[in-house]
Amino acid sequence: MAYGNLIYWVIIMPATETALSALERNWGMVDKALDGVDDDALGIQPNDQSNSMGWLLWHMSRVVDRFIHARFQQDAPQMWIKDGWHEKFGLDADPNTTGMGWSAEQVAAWKLPAKHVLVEYYEAVKTTARDYISALSESDLERQVPFPTLPDTAPIRTVLGVLVYDNIVHGGQIAYLKGYHKGMGWFF
Repeated sequence: MAYGNLIYWVIIMPATETALSALERNWGMVDKALDGVDDDALGIQPNDQSNSMGWLLWHMSRVVDRFIHARFQQDAPQMWIKDGWHEKFGLDADPNTTGMGWSAEQVAAWKLPAKHVLVEYYEAVKTTARDYISALSESDLERQVPFPTLPDTAPIRTVLGVLVYDNIVHGGQIAYLKGYHKGMGWFF
């Protein structure tokens, strides 16, 4: 029966279910990694060339917000601006502010907001992503959207894969840092 479930997951499961399954597993790991971590631990950088757990959580959430609203829905206002999250994070309303391309000095200089603010934004973004992705039809998945690192445009199906990959990479980094700072417990 396990083999049959694998076939369903790989061949039959719709792309939206596959993406949501991967995101949910990642978000569950991140939720567990955040458990028992205080504001101070969220801000610790292992060295001056590394990001903190809090920075990674913010960046991961910003990327999802930007993908859902600016890439997939094109021209839909991002929660970052529409809901005033940028103000709560002490940053400007630039819709492209995700931390990508920040220098080590910029990362070190930025004061993270309190854990509850980081987590509230993360939770709001997760809810929006779940709602949007679960409502995508097969024809929606084929719609071409601009994506600068791919040829010019790509179907939402392909860009959704990029979103899932990016989210899992950063979720793993957060879990690793939890272990680095607090010991095992990020997944158990």
